[in-house]
Amino acid sequence: MNRSFLFLLGSSRTDGNTEALARRAAEQLPADVEQRWLSLAEHPLPDFEDLRHDADHVRPTGNNAGLLLDATLAASDIVIVSPLYWYSVSAPVKRYLDYWSGWLRTPGLDFKATLAGRTLWGVTVLADPDPKLADPLVGTLHNTAAYMGMRFGGVLLGNGSKPGDVLNDTDALTRAKTFFK
Repeated sequence: MNRSFLFLLGSSRTDGNTEALARRAAEQLPADVEQRWLSLAEHPLPDFEDLRHDADHVRPTGNNAGLLLDATLAASDIVIVSPLYWYSVSAPVKRYLDYWSGWLRTPGLDFKATLAGRTLWGVTVLADPDPKLADPLVGTLHNTAAYMGMRFGGVLLGNGSKPGDVLNDTDALTRAKTFFK
């Protein structure tokens, strides 16, 4: 499979610090590597309803769930671009990951087998200088990758609060240059 990156933007703010850091890292990808950027704010999912024991799962089509499922299945590399919100991923990212539970049970989809061997990455910016505060977010993504049989590429951390602050984080910008290698 040729490399194809899906960047899932999980911020409630457009052009925020986390997206800026992700775009800096993505600039380093070879020109022939496909990049698809989807904002979860622009493609919202309704609250996840756990139907494991109540109903048959049907492959979503023609709505945001179908779009996000198809984009996920088409990507070799999935990048969760989420600011650190209350020490974890944003609500839209959490909701997207909740949908994986339904996709795991969709007949004929083989969601877990399809994602196995692909790579899950994260990019986040936090407003505190202590990177350990992002450990729950890192753990969420690491454990998700492990459960799915995916490679975990790690999480690119940056620091900033006001829009544009991360561009002053020279350490994060330096790490962004080699993050996807």
